[in-house]
Amino acid sequence: MTTDCGNHEEQKRHKVYRRLFAAFLLLVILGLLVVLIVWLVLRPTKPKFYLQDASVAQFNLSSGDGTLTAVLQVTLASRNPNDRIGVYYDRVDAFALYKGQQVTAATALPPGYQGHNDVTVWSPYLYGAAVPLGPYLADALSQDQNAGYILLYVRVVGNLRWKVGTWISGHYHLQVNCPVFLTVDSGRSHGGDPATPYLRFQHMTACTVDV
Repeated sequence: MTTDCGNHEEQKRHKVYRRLFAAFLLLVILGLLVVLIVWLVLRPTKPKFYLQDASVAQFNLSSGDGTLTAVLQVTLASRNPNDRIGVYYDRVDAFALYKGQQVTAATALPPGYQGHNDVTVWSPYLYGAAVPLGPYLADALSQDQNAGYILLYVRVVGNLRWKVGTWISGHYHLQVNCPVFLTVDSGRSHGGDPATPYLRFQHMTACTVDV
């Protein structure tokens, strides 16, 4: 008799556990279903970035110690292509690279909110003073200057948040890469300084965006 009562109680506990597990599983399925429905309705799309312009105020390669001093002003445009989702840009920085090496310090871009289908434009200055280049990079840059063209990249890194109605997401990492095609006019110098070749930006370029 005591054994039967013990088995009955154990069976009741197993039933309670199974029901709790089934309820938990149902909540998980419903949550995933809600996320799927929201995604299908909103169809979030990452922002689109464009490099509209780039002007070079200083670009001096020191052949003696292989250092580069550069001052550039770039114009970046970002468009939010979403109809129902806003974007908050937080702690966004921009800097220039040559063949994967950072050649300017990071410049902070003003944070802010970007509404549906809005466009935001930044025009930061990028500075790099006597940045040491590896021996092969200094040689490659010198060869590019002699060949008449230089390919730099402007990289934008930071965090963004999505806004849907009153709901705001957590932070997502943002990385943007924009090619900067510069042509070298060997017959001209910038501002009369023979150490700074005249570099001209070719055309507006689309950037790759990872979120």
